[in-house]
Order: sequence, then C-alpha cells, then structure tokens
Amino acid sequence: MIYILPLLSVVVGFIISLFLKPSNSRKFQLLLSFSGAYLLSVTVFELLPDVYSTGESVGIFIMAGLLLQILLEFISKGVEHGHMHLDKTTNKFPLLLLISLSIHSLLEGFPLEQSHHLLTGVVIHKIPVAAILAAFLLNSNIGKPRAILFLVLFAIMTPLGSWLQANFEGILKYSTYINAMVIGIFLHVSTTILFEASKNHSFNASKLGVIVFGILLAYLL
Repeated sequence: MIYILPLLSVVVGFIISLFLKPSNSRKFQLLLSFSGAYLLSVTVFELLPDVYSTGESVGIFIMAGLLLQILLEFISKGVEHGHMHLDKTTNKFPLLLLISLSIHSLLEGFPLEQSHHLLTGVVIHKIPVAAILAAFLLNSNIGKPRAILFLVLFAIMTPLGSWLQANFEGILKYSTYINAMVIGIFLHVSTTILFEASKNHSFNASKLGVIVFGILLAYLL
C-alpha cells in the first residue's frame, strides 16, 4: 500500500482538478487545512518521539530539513502548501519545479514504511497538492502530453523513496537522520498550510473545526 496509495492520491488530485478550481474552492481549502493539521499531528505524535528515542543528535537534521524545504519552496513557489505563483503563459517545461517537487516527494517516501498513520497523512496531503499542480499544468501552455508526463514523474517519487529505503542498506543506516530531515520538511509545510490556507490568513469556524478534527483523528488513530 505504501507504493499504491501515494500514486492514487495524485490520480485523485488530477480528477479533482478537472471539476474544480482548487485555489478558489472553499471546500478544497478546508481539505488543505485538514491535511496540514493531520500531517503536523502525526509528525509530532509519532515521528518526533521515534527519532529522539534513538539517542542520536537529530535536532540539527530537523532544522536542516526545514531549511531545505524553504529552499525547495523558493523554487516551487509554494505548491507544497497549496499555492501556485508560476507563469501560466510560458511554454517551457517547468524542470526546476519538477526537481523541487521530486526532492520533496522522494524524501517524504522514506519513513512511510514505519507508520500507516504517516502514510495516511502523506496521501491526504498529496491530494490537494496534486490537484493544484494538475490544474496549473493543464491550463498552462506546455501542452497536455508534457503536463501528464510531469504528473507521472511527480507521482512515482514518493513510492520510489519508500522503495529505496526498503532495498538499500546504506540508506537504512542513516534512516534516523533522513527521517529527522523529513520531520523538518513536514513541520514547515504543515504549519504554513495552517496559517496561509485561508483568505487574508484569517481563521474561521469551519477551518478551526477541520483543524481540530485533523488533530483529534491523528491522536485517536
């Protein structure tokens, strides 16, 4: 399932993009807020205790992951947390965007085998991201074949990360440090979603409700 579900999340996001304008949909923004709350909660409840229980000095790697995500979002213009600020009129293949999202997706695949809760969080997170990305690509001037190629490459990166983690002992040896970096990535992405997903960066009752629900669900499961 760690290989199939991340792929399906991109397919679901693609289907959503065909019927909605993700960036303008209120229900979609609530899904984004829920995904951020759930992902943050699983990170705090499960990933953080796991890496610190090893006795390793992982704090520096958590901060390194956070800084890496800031750099990646400088390139991707924020698609990881539900924003898209790229030029739709260009006909150039967005290679830098693909590289940025691929690094993010590859790394998030490494710890998935350790927790089905984290797998759920990543899948929920990828659905709105894939929808926004698909909507942008399909309405840009790069053409549908290249847009589909982009989405396919994006979709396989998270399963590829999980496969590399499971099959290469060299990666497994440093899994604690990699997971710590992933924690930093998740902390940045999820908190940015929570504080930027709503219009004018303001909270309302619906958004507060889905955030609380996401936190409670992550805790109870």
